[in-house]
Amino acid sequence: MRAPEHQASSRLGALALVLHAHLPFVRHPRHQDFLEERWFFEAVIECHLPMLRVLEGWERDGIPGSWALSVSPTLASMLADPLLQSRVGRHLERLARLASDEAQRQSLRPAWQRAAAFHVRRLALACRTWDEIGGDVLGAWRRWADAGRVELMTCAATHALLPLAAETPLALKAQVQVAIQEHRRFFGCSPRGFWLPECAYSPAVEPALRAFGIEWTVLETHGLLGATPTPSRGILGPIRTPAGLACFGRDPGSARQVWSRDVGYPGDPRYREFHRDIADDAEWDDLAPHAAGTEARVPTGIKLHRVTGPGPDKEPYDPDAAAIAVHEHARHFVHERLRWLDGRIDQSRVPPVIIAPYDAELFGHWWMEGPDFIDAACRESARRGLTWTSPGAHLDRFPDVPVARPAASSWGEGGHLAVWLDECNAWMQRPLRRMTLRLARWLDSLQGNPMPPQLRCLRQATREWMLAQASDWPFLVRMGTARAYAEARFRSHVERFDRLDAMAAGEAPMDEPWLHEVEVQDNLFPEITPETWRPRGP
Repeated sequence: MRAPEHQASSRLGALALVLHAHLPFVRHPRHQDFLEERWFFEAVIECHLPMLRVLEGWERDGIPGSWALSVSPTLASMLADPLLQSRVGRHLERLARLASDEAQRQSLRPAWQRAAAFHVRRLALACRTWDEIGGDVLGAWRRWADAGRVELMTCAATHALLPLAAETPLALKAQVQVAIQEHRRFFGCSPRGFWLPECAYSPAVEPALRAFGIEWTVLETHGLLGATPTPSRGILGPIRTPAGLACFGRDPGSARQVWSRDVGYPGDPRYREFHRDIADDAEWDDLAPHAAGTEARVPTGIKLHRVTGPGPDKEPYDPDAAAIAVHEHARHFVHERLRWLDGRIDQSRVPPVIIAPYDAELFGHWWMEGPDFIDAACRESARRGLTWTSPGAHLDRFPDVPVARPAASSWGEGGHLAVWLDECNAWMQRPLRRMTLRLARWLDSLQGNPMPPQLRCLRQATREWMLAQASDWPFLVRMGTARAYAEARFRSHVERFDRLDAMAAGEAPMDEPWLHEVEVQDNLFPEITPETWRPRGP
């Protein structure tokens, strides 16, 4: 599958929107309701379904434009899981009922009732989209990729930080190879682009990426600006490493206008307030069915307040005022991109390209109006002659790229890896190294085909090892959000690995019921086999 070609040509330049869709693998089949599964439900309902609707509108109205989308293998496994699909449908139905009840409850307060009615309509549209795609989000993205609207990318298998994984070649190979296998399994083709988790790059990650056919990636701004030699076009064009990997650099202006807490668009007082949920105010009897088996006031996603200002007092959300803000900000965003490009179009035949990468959940979850903003910004770009493309499509049209060596970098705080090697989470690195060395010894010692029970233990141990590598666990610990869950998940994967290792070595009795239970819970990456992991080089 080639990169999207669903865009017009423009000498003004191009903008490449790159969205990174990822969640850690969260699946708890023994529980009817599990709080952290809400992360997945929210991503589907608030981000993926609205973004699919945006593409429907572009196709209907003949709007040129495309974007790149990375779907991490852990998220893809969850999107394809029948159990989680059924739970999304159930959650949607509950939310729709709750929104309807809230609209009725607010019937004597017109401004608040209007905000609640907006959520009723929004959830009805989500239900309709979910039904239209048969709950198959991955299939919907694949259809848009086939139509030339989306360039699908992959990411490290469990979102491991690849510069750290590269310290042990087995871990680096596993993260890249499984990602490629999973992308082929879900989308029927090999990816050309690869999202580096946290945009974390070091030269050590390149051999594995290139060995498995990866052509391009995105780096943080200083990864390109600090390259040797310094790129003549700065971040307005890719460079190609000596190993042949094309690297694009993030545009800080695009990032600031969307991400910045102080000047970013989502902080406009007309937009929906993210933190204030009806769970803060509603009667407990109304909330109990949505509390995920807890006795806490769990956020529902139905939020009736607007940002209003920095203080705690919040006014009711006005959908019409928010819609006006969306169009104002879309026009401003496009104007600023064109102003930035003005005067930077040289005499070469290659127009500049602005790279605007974001976490996909920013659009719809954190910033509810985000999908509408993308829609309006693309339509405004089409009107003003700014092409929306993808990095792969840009390379197809302009394959001659200057050679340079990027600087080691990430988009984490401080620009490197300090967030994931903080004093509060650095302790995770020691068990990860121990597990990697133990697995490597196992693979070195394998002779012929292991016995089926041993093979099952080794396959599941590999899954637990990879799940423990997720960058999400140290990040959540460092940020203090869901810290207890993150620490518990990390330790559970280490403990399972150790028990599986002991069972495979005959040092502990084979516990088939327990093994089956773990296989059912952590059921991702079905194509993993010991042969995959034999250290024979990438």
